[in-house]
Amino acid sequence: MQAEPYLKIMDILRPAGVQLLAVSKTKTIDDIQFLYNLGQRDFGENYVQELVEKQAALPKDIRWHFIGHLQTNKIKYIMPFVYTIQSVESLKLLLEIDKQAAKNERTVRCLLQIFIAREETKFGMNEEELNSLIRMVKENRQEGKFKHSLIAGCMGMATLTEDKTQIRTEFKQLRAVFEKLKMNFDSDPVDTLSMGMSNDYSIAIETGSNMVRIGSLLFGKRTDTRK
Repeated sequence: MQAEPYLKIMDILRPAGVQLLAVSKTKTIDDIQFLYNLGQRDFGENYVQELVEKQAALPKDIRWHFIGHLQTNKIKYIMPFVYTIQSVESLKLLLEIDKQAAKNERTVRCLLQIFIAREETKFGMNEEELNSLIRMVKENRQEGKFKHSLIAGCMGMATLTEDKTQIRTEFKQLRAVFEKLKMNFDSDPVDTLSMGMSNDYSIAIETGSNMVRIGSLLFGKRTDTRK
């Protein structure tokens, strides 16, 4: 690995006040340690077992973000240490996160994953599912529930396309959801709009993103074929 790609990206992000989430799925301990030594602290992983193994081997002040599709029966393995779960795509998942966080006597930051793309392979909630989740969380909090899961913002992935107008439109939709969450959860730290990846992060920043998830520009193209 080389330092230059990371330093170039940070030169763009710092003045804009945008956080970098280094997407380190399938990358080695040495690769992650290299970026850590340059000052990077936020890393994103997609696979539970891989994340658990890396967390055990790397510095404990790393802020681990889970960004992949998360099964409810695997939440317990990352709950002792995960900083943010960015891929909360259902009320069922949020309920289990809250349950496991309570068992670990923690509160965990959660980003609601919103479906904004024109690709059915992408995950996330539609508008109806989002509205239902907002309503249920607000109602249950009045009864003392959902005390261990904080709504910290939202995450989404635009369509993989060369059409910049389409990408911009989809990001604007996600920005609107972010503003909606701030209005509905004024007691939560709704501070993170996680949108933009290696191929579209500049458009995301223009549209209001304050966290971009970048992997290949930092680590090079990945060869793993897992979904």
